[in-house]
Amino acid sequence: MTKRFLTEHHVDFVERNINDEPQYIDYLKERGFQSLPVVEADGFEINGFRPNELSKLAI
Repeated sequence: MTKRFLTEHHVDFVERNINDEPQYIDYLKERGFQSLPVVEADGFEINGFRPNELSKLAI
């Protein structure tokens, strides 16, 4: 749902898949995240599908 939202709102993103990059799990845990998806952009960090927060990226 997050990828679809970002695509539909013309927000460029890079997907990092923990199945393809298992070392990324450690990075996320170090940052305090415990669930997916995680969206990071210029100091903006959220996890989960939160359209109200994601819409802040769609300027």
